[in-house]
Amino acid sequence: MSKATPLGVLDQRMLRKRNKMLRRQPTLAWYLFLLPTLLGIAVFMIYPLAESLRLSFTKGADERFVGLQNYVSVLESGTFWYSVYNTLYITVFQLLIAIPLGFIIACLINNLRRGSNFFKVLFYLPNVTSIVAAATVFLALLHPDGPLNYVVQLLGFEKLVWLSQPLSARWGAIILSVWHWLGFVIIINLANLQAISSDYYEAASIDGASGFKQWLYITLPNMVGSLTVLFVIGWIGGLQRFSDAYMLGGLQGSPARSLHTVVGFIFERGFGGYEYGLASAASYILFFFILAFTYVNTKVTKMKI
Repeated sequence: MSKATPLGVLDQRMLRKRNKMLRRQPTLAWYLFLLPTLLGIAVFMIYPLAESLRLSFTKGADERFVGLQNYVSVLESGTFWYSVYNTLYITVFQLLIAIPLGFIIACLINNLRRGSNFFKVLFYLPNVTSIVAAATVFLALLHPDGPLNYVVQLLGFEKLVWLSQPLSARWGAIILSVWHWLGFVIIINLANLQAISSDYYEAASIDGASGFKQWLYITLPNMVGSLTVLFVIGWIGGLQRFSDAYMLGGLQGSPARSLHTVVGFIFERGFGGYEYGLASAASYILFFFILAFTYVNTKVTKMKI
């Protein structure tokens, strides 16, 4: 004969069920809050990526399937590889100038007792300026009779027609990139510098270490992380360079395609020549370039992804 379940046990079971339902309600509410963001990611990121991948295997207005033909065409294109060269040239010199210079300026600002906030704002202002507006200003600065040539002549050199020769045009783009990105480099380095414990420097001073040795053996090792992050971010951003080069050199990256970047190549083929399959293939090749460079950078610097 079965025994009846005590009322106390039933009450405990009902209480547990009610608690589970109450715990699920906040979780469901959080998912509802996330739903608009997830829908936005799906519509504006995942779908375009999938559609671009599909288009990279097609050609023509009828979108006929051509397999890997678009990828082969891009990799065999001399114009594409010249755009890769231009992109790497500008990016490499931008990083070689901006990161060390930003680090040195950050160290100087960090040692100031007064006025550090003023210099932070001063150097960071270009970074919040639209790159299109900045490039427009630089078109005036790089004019043959502009301020930059005035400084060049003061230094004893002949003035340059910056945007008429490939080499000078690239360096004009490099100067613009360094000016626009330098503030970000300084702020990131300053944040890391101020996170280093002062106990290290006090201990080093007690041991008789000079200021240079403290900088060399305390500051530099503790800055490896932020410098690595800046290097990786700089590579990714540099390989996606478009707006500044387009403003200075137009659709074809004049003069002589010296400012024609990889994204410029994609833009020209997609929106200039309506070769959407070729442009999509080039965009995925660029994606794998960025992935490879990021992997190599993190391995060389021992940074975990």
